[in-house]
Amino acid sequence: MASKTTGVAREVFSSRFAFIAAAIGMAVGTGNIWRFPRDVGAGGGGTFILALVLANLVWAIPLLMSESLLGSKARLGTIGAFRDFMGRKFAWMGGFMAVVTTGILFYYAVVCGWAIRYFFYAISGRFTADIDSQQTQQLWDGFVSNPSQTLAFHALTVVLVGLVVIRGLKGGLQAVLNITVPALFVILVMLAVRAVMLPGAGEGLRYLFVPDWSGFGDGRMWLGAFVQMAFSTGAGWGLYLTYSVYMRKKEDFALNSAIVISWNHLASLLAGIAVICTVFAVQSPQYATEAVEAGDQGLMFVYLASLFGQTPGGTWFLAPLFFLALVLAGLSSLISMMELAVRNVIDFGVSRRTAVITMVVITFIGGVPSAIDVDVLTNQDGVWGVGLLISGLFAAIAMMKYGLERARSDLDITSDFRVGTWWKALIGLFPVLFTVVFGWFIHLAVTSPSETWYDPIQTWSLGTMLLQWGAVAVVMLLLNNYLARKTARGPITADAGAPASDQQREEV
Repeated sequence: MASKTTGVAREVFSSRFAFIAAAIGMAVGTGNIWRFPRDVGAGGGGTFILALVLANLVWAIPLLMSESLLGSKARLGTIGAFRDFMGRKFAWMGGFMAVVTTGILFYYAVVCGWAIRYFFYAISGRFTADIDSQQTQQLWDGFVSNPSQTLAFHALTVVLVGLVVIRGLKGGLQAVLNITVPALFVILVMLAVRAVMLPGAGEGLRYLFVPDWSGFGDGRMWLGAFVQMAFSTGAGWGLYLTYSVYMRKKEDFALNSAIVISWNHLASLLAGIAVICTVFAVQSPQYATEAVEAGDQGLMFVYLASLFGQTPGGTWFLAPLFFLALVLAGLSSLISMMELAVRNVIDFGVSRRTAVITMVVITFIGGVPSAIDVDVLTNQDGVWGVGLLISGLFAAIAMMKYGLERARSDLDITSDFRVGTWWKALIGLFPVLFTVVFGWFIHLAVTSPSETWYDPIQTWSLGTMLLQWGAVAVVMLLLNNYLARKTARGPITADAGAPASDQQREEV
């Protein structure tokens, strides 16, 4: 087959700051602001944070380095990158990764729409001093039970993201993210500083940072830490791979990945301080514990919303800033998800404009079930959130197929921070680590008396996950030859700088 090229090498980030800002925006999302405080509450505070740090070190950083190599050398989206690194038979793995992330895109846009709605509530002064959790619960129930509102804000979110992505790299993604990402961190710092100044905030800090050492034997806590790590950092999503398609030739693979993970973790801690310290400062410890364990929607839109009016400056300062931060975080992550989907469509020879319009329509339609039924959203959150661990495993397998020493050498060429055998060891241990984490998840699902693990239609069950993962895997396998044939050829090299021929790529 004649070689095809996408010409994407002509479109690169203008600077290292632009790339890192975009990558941090990719990683920092609603998972940092509303999922992290929830998971910290469920995982036991400081115990969970230490487990999360370890997960970042052994999983997220080496995996982002792998994704950066996949994207920067192939200069293609997930499908083309996996095909060129592993051979034609493995294009389906890139397809599976793309579907998992697109599945998250569908319901994530709905969540971002919720944030936009609550930002409007906040700036209109809805969260006054006399509002309580019962009233905010009624406000929440009234909103999510009204499809005309949830669908409208879902559509608004998708259109906003589409307008950014359709403008391309420099006119769209880079221009917007260079502003929104720094603004997001400024807001998070302001919220965290204000929270720690509240009387009684010390209890929240103690809960957040003092570990309960007995909790390290809790397998569910470790599973939660690894899922949160994958959901928060973007490791295994293919998002970092997609941005690496536009990476300049001489970028520091190792240091860039470490910087992105560090800033992402900082964003989580700032959001955790802002949320948990506010809850502990304004209410009793018992109420605070109930709030942080109330789940995503309960913590953000019911418990916390009711506390803004009780907090000095909460109505006119904290509430608008908090929900603005939630909106900015959601949009920055959605932009990267949309770009991943669009990049794969462009690789089929479609123009960016057509690809974006197509994905905007598909994203809106795909998010409709989650927009009209919170149980569907919860199901999708579980299925594709845990599915990220499988996508991460595929990225590690791609490195093994490519050759760990060869990959390490490629990473080390432009890295100031030496990529040594530690990276090879961590990537080589991925199948073992995945087996332990995922095996424990299966064990908990099968042995828990409160779960019917085999029920394929239950909101959260192993059965529904296996059914949906299996369906996607089967479809991708059936489409493998088509995907491998239709996706463009990228400039991946067979050795240190010499372009590989089509035959050489086929033999990789």
